[in-house]
Amino acid sequence: MVADRLTAPGEGSMRVIAGTNRGMALLCPNTRDTRPITDRVKESLFNVLQNYDLLVGRHVADLFSGVGSLGLEALSRGADFVTFVEQDPKIVAFLEKNIAKGCFVASSRVVRANAFRVGAPLDAIGRKYDLVFVDPPYAKAREVGAGSGLAQLFEVLAPQVAEEGVAVVRTEKRVSVLDAYGPFRAVDRRDWGTMSLTLLQAREHDE
Repeated sequence: MVADRLTAPGEGSMRVIAGTNRGMALLCPNTRDTRPITDRVKESLFNVLQNYDLLVGRHVADLFSGVGSLGLEALSRGADFVTFVEQDPKIVAFLEKNIAKGCFVASSRVVRANAFRVGAPLDAIGRKYDLVFVDPPYAKAREVGAGSGLAQLFEVLAPQVAEEGVAVVRTEKRVSVLDAYGPFRAVDRRDWGTMSLTLLQAREHDE
């Protein structure tokens, strides 16, 4: 949902807005290929996640992570561990610098891969995720129905997300994410400006 992509020139730097690393500026490439999430929206989102008890001590994945804005925010606010999945090697270089800058090397790992294909890869001990940020480029998330890339991603995520775990999907406001993808059921929807955030919870035993 949501990860910030990249900060365009003149739009100001991204930063961690709360927690142990509050105020830490994120290193970002100089590009206009951007759809940043504002501090106000990020704060609102994380307030929602806090209400769902999805931060402190939780196992998190940040898909299409860009420079790591959402995953690093989660770590700063008490997440136990974050797996970042990002395909672009140039962006990964900035992501790894931000992880090191925040002193989160021991509590994170970076997977360089296409998140549509690998989802949120499990670690060596197979611990499933409590929270997954899903923030693909808007152009790749305009089709959300059966057979779409997003629907296929949820098929990959199904065995990777814990029972009652939540995936947060960020799309354009005009895109209507389905009410269900396999075991995932929409439990909350929020619109801010031109973007929409949908929280889907894994409910394998929901009738």
